[in-house]
Amino acid sequence: MENIENPEFVARLRSGDDTAFALLVKHYHPRLLSTARSLLQPADAEEAVQEGWISAHRALPRFEGRSTVLTWLTRIVINQARMQLRRAGREIQFDPTADDVLSHRFNEDGRWQLPPHKWDMQGPDSLLTRDELKDCMEKHMHVMPDSQRLVLELRDIQGQDFDTICNILEISTSNVRVLLHRARTRLFQMVDHFQETGEC
Repeated sequence: MENIENPEFVARLRSGDDTAFALLVKHYHPRLLSTARSLLQPADAEEAVQEGWISAHRALPRFEGRSTVLTWLTRIVINQARMQLRRAGREIQFDPTADDVLSHRFNEDGRWQLPPHKWDMQGPDSLLTRDELKDCMEKHMHVMPDSQRLVLELRDIQGQDFDTICNILEISTSNVRVLLHRARTRLFQMVDHFQETGEC
């Protein structure tokens, strides 16, 4: 597989090489679609990514290489998704100032006040439980604030580093960390509740 982040490949892209662009689409389309789906319904996400590819193709001659190609493409797709959200009357708010929903579980020196319950995934019902937990997690992800879901997608699912996420979203590292903490906390609470009650 050709390294699509190396300078020679980027030069081919900038010069309008259609074969190079097709390889770029094949390589990065699934990741970009996953990012768009963290903000939009599947059909809208597909449209945002298609629009993103069109925008990227037009802008490639002006790509300066100040970020990786993937970071640049991800920013384009997120901007397309934001435009769709604005048209639908929804906008992504990056406000990390809400209260920490797990603060009651820790004492002043940061130690557990109420430790998490042991998650038992052994036994004959474990496969069924895993499927139910997966469905529950998808439900909770769907109602999570857009900014938290997007940061969780970029960091924990795609494995992007904090600098890249800051660059893509144009927010500070501290905001990224807060949003990621809140997203993880929501999932933690959901799994904790599921293990205690067996309900989503």
